[in-house]
Formats: sequence, structure tokens, C-alpha cells
Amino acid sequence: MDIQAFVDRRTRLLKTMGRGIAVIPTSPERVRNRDSHYPYRHDSYFYYLSGFAEPEACVVLVAGDAPRALLFCRDKDPDKEVWDGFRHGPQAAREAFRFDDAYPIGSLDDKLAELLAGQPALHYSMGHDAGWDDRVVAALNRVRANVRGGAHAPAEIRDVRVVLDEMRLIKDAREIADMRRAAAISAAAHRRAMRACAPGRFEYEIEAELMHEFRRSGAQAPAYSPIVAGGANACILHYVGNSQSLRDGDLLLIDAGCEVDSYAADITRTFPVNGKFSPAQRDVYELVLAAQRAAIAGIAPGKAWDAAHEAAVRVLAQGMLDLKLLAGSLDGVLESGAYRRFYMHRTGHWLGMDVHDAGEYKVDGAWRALQAGMTLTVEPGCYIRAADDVPQALWNIGVRIEDNALVTAGGCEILTAAAPKAVGEIEALMAQRG
Repeated sequence: MDIQAFVDRRTRLLKTMGRGIAVIPTSPERVRNRDSHYPYRHDSYFYYLSGFAEPEACVVLVAGDAPRALLFCRDKDPDKEVWDGFRHGPQAAREAFRFDDAYPIGSLDDKLAELLAGQPALHYSMGHDAGWDDRVVAALNRVRANVRGGAHAPAEIRDVRVVLDEMRLIKDAREIADMRRAAAISAAAHRRAMRACAPGRFEYEIEAELMHEFRRSGAQAPAYSPIVAGGANACILHYVGNSQSLRDGDLLLIDAGCEVDSYAADITRTFPVNGKFSPAQRDVYELVLAAQRAAIAGIAPGKAWDAAHEAAVRVLAQGMLDLKLLAGSLDGVLESGAYRRFYMHRTGHWLGMDVHDAGEYKVDGAWRALQAGMTLTVEPGCYIRAADDVPQALWNIGVRIEDNALVTAGGCEILTAAAPKAVGEIEALMAQRG
């Protein structure tokens, strides 16, 4: 692990703060049932600054003439380690992650009140975690209670995530390398799913193929709950039941990606359960693919964030008219928003440590201009439910095609290109099934 990258981020944040104190806690452990916990995942903001993956930890940054980066974490405890695994402890963590100092997490409340006294500003994300809000407010109130002794509490509270969001928008070389690996593993999993798919298999069997490929290739976890949606289920945008039998003649939509060293991939592919697109399926699929190509052409430095979406919508709306899903003119359909019946979401989102990653989409009321180093998804779709005014051949066809794009100096690079998406590529791969 390149610890210097985390040190540099802390230094950058300290300089941006100018003066004051920042408090960035990690995520709590969460109970699944009774005394069993969900697999632990650290908070992305905390990890971005620390590289430290243990629970019960907090980064505190003190800005000013003598800036300091402090870590609070669990004590070294051999008895606990027998049950729960290795702990760094404050001393080893300070050295390994290059903090100026480290303290036991149990001392945080007293230490935080001490550190807050005399500071002009507190940089903290109020409202994201009620337990931490109470803890920080309690520390503030301890300082305020000593006002007659000459202490004074910070007069301002600023959202530290505003600065961190901007930092996280531009990925460095290490981050891009992690995202490339996540993309490569996820693409291999989608290829595996295509080869494993057949009529009569269950959605959860295909999900298991994805999960197997993720873990055997070194990914730590799925980046989100996989969507494995056959037939009409593909028209449910966040379907995660993954419990139905796959039918001959249906399409299968898979939205799945893995997480590698805290960075996510996010891929959607749609393909025929039996390995051959029907004419109607092919028509809808080629429409969505054309929309994605138009969107990708709109991704480059200086282009507005919304350019890709607008390009995709225009192609999709015209296609809906051609398929007799809508009537009227292209301009009329775009103006009325009638296309939203069959395409109801945006064409992408930021991608990084979080699947829906940090960063604003508008700046001063205008769509943000893309910059080299930004990473985003490109995911147009078309979802056609059965209805009396819909041609029957198109009933229950749901198609989404999603790739991960890195904005480069000359345009963009598709990190997930190894997952087949041309009709001929998909059918050729699926023909290899045993």
C-alpha cells in the first residue's frame, strides 16, 4: 500500500482548512441479527485520508501554524485478537500509517474537548451519523461550559465533506489502478455469467457465478447487491430478489460489480437466456447500445456533465418513436418528457470508492465541466412493461448497458470494455457453452 498518497491527502486537506480542527470518523460495525454482524466496511472519507481499515477509529486533523494529523483507534488487545483478528493498536498504527500521533479510541471524548478549545472552526459533517453528532456536540459543550475559565469553542461548523468531495472527484494513479483491476475482475465475472446462463437455471445460480469470480480473483466483496433479473424482472430497476427461474426466450439483465481495495466497478449487461436475440430483443438492444455510444462520444474534458445524458436521451426518444412505443415528433417527445415512461433514470453517476461516488454534479447552478481523472458510469436503458398500448412483441423487454469511463486528456477510456456488449460478441461467447 502506498501510504504516501494518504499522507498527501491529509496535508492537502490541512492546507485547505487553513485553521481549525477536522473530525472524520469511520463507519460503525452493524448488527445483522442478535450477536452477528454484517461484514465490516470502513467509511470512504475516513479511509481516503487514513488507509486504515479497522472499525472504532477516527481521524482528527488540527490545522494552523503547526498542523497535526491524529488517529484514534482500538487498543492492542491479544485476548480480543484471538476472537476477532489482528489490531494495530495506536503505536503501530501511528508508525504504519504515518500519523503525527495516535491515541486509544477510549480517550477521544476527553482529547477532543481539549483539541477543540481555542479553535476558530470545526470541520465536521453534521447530520450523517446521529451517534457521532451527539459525541461531537458533547465535546463542544464541554468547551463552552468552561468559558469563564477562558476557553472558547469554535464559532463555525463547516462540512468537511464539501472539500473532500472535490478532492475525491479526481482520481490519482493508484486509485485508477484499483479501478482498472475492479473493472477487469467484474468484466470477467460477466463473461462467466454469459457462459453459465441457460433456460431453467435460477437467477441466484448466475449470481453465484458472479460472486465466485469476484472472490477467486481477489476482490474483497461485491460493490453493491447484484441485480440478476430475467424477463419482466429486468423492468424493475433495483430488483435484487434474484430468485426466479430463467425462461427460454427471455432476456437476462445483470448489474453487478466488485470492490477491490475499496474501489468499485459497476457493469450492466443484458443478453438472451438461450444465447440468441429475437428480432424484437435485438431492436431494443441495438437502440440502447446506440444511445450508449452517443453518450460516450459526449465524455471529454470541458464537456458538461449533462452532455452524455442529453445525447443518450435523444437517441432513445427517436428509437421509441421508431418502435411505435411513442407517437408524435422527436422535439415533442423530448419537451413533454414522454420518453421517461420507458427510460426513467439518468445516464450515469460518479464512480470510485462509493458506487454512487462523492462529488457535486452542478457548480453555481450549471452542470459541471468534466476533467481528466474523473470516473463515471455510462448506463442508458429501455424498460418496456406489458401494456395495451405497447406492441406485444416488446412486452417485458428490459435492457440496460453500463460501462465505467475514465475521463482522459483526449476524451475517455472505457475501463470495462472487456465485458462483451455487441450482439455478435455476446452470441459468439454464449455459443461456447458446454
